[in-house]
Amino acid sequence: MDDLSRSFGRKRVSPEDRTRLIRSVFQRVAPRYDLMNDLMSMGVHRYWKWFMVREARQSGARNVLDLAGGTGDIAWKLADPERAVQVCDPSLAMMEVGRRRGPSGRIGWVAGCGERLPFHDETFDLVTIAFGIRNVTHLEDTLSEIRRVLRPGGRLLCLEFSRPAPWLAPFYDAWSRLVIPRLGAWISRNPDAYHYLIDSIRAFPDQETLAGIFRAAGFSDVSYRNLSFGIACVHRGTRPIPNAA
Repeated sequence: MDDLSRSFGRKRVSPEDRTRLIRSVFQRVAPRYDLMNDLMSMGVHRYWKWFMVREARQSGARNVLDLAGGTGDIAWKLADPERAVQVCDPSLAMMEVGRRRGPSGRIGWVAGCGERLPFHDETFDLVTIAFGIRNVTHLEDTLSEIRRVLRPGGRLLCLEFSRPAPWLAPFYDAWSRLVIPRLGAWISRNPDAYHYLIDSIRAFPDQETLAGIFRAAGFSDVSYRNLSFGIACVHRGTRPIPNAA
């Protein structure tokens, strides 16, 4: 993860500078973030998120942390009279967009980063993170924090870009290299930021490597499911129950 931590577009920066730059991007694009996702994925991100939300509902979790929850598009789909969702994101601007969608006593909003979650141990039944784990500065620290705030037996569902099937890779590479940075520059007025987006996707671990990182972080029952032939992937892990057979 060192190369990813230091890269931002064509520049080499420190992890701290990278964090500041990423937060600056989200500050700028917050009002148009959902539109940006629709344009860059041609709307397919809605299916990917629907798949993860369906699995989250099936888990039976009552107390959910949506980490890097941004505008709350996952939280609004999950929250109901039987389930409370806590959105945690470092961007106040992104969360403000989510709050404007209307009042909900079942959604909370807290500023925080993955490496230092502002919650007590064993607070949540489920942690979801959609297209956010790629932007943390220290992946292993974030996974350790997620494990800490999960109750024993609690689950992690992580939706993230991954490695597409070999036959699809050339087409996806052309789209990501030629189209996404231009769309990002048009929407955010910050072209360097969207070179970072593509660089971060390419530098992020593939499916098997990320599954191994989950296991090394202490998660059990680790598995994953490719979506759209591997362009995106849902990763799963469980905080083990002590002394479980």
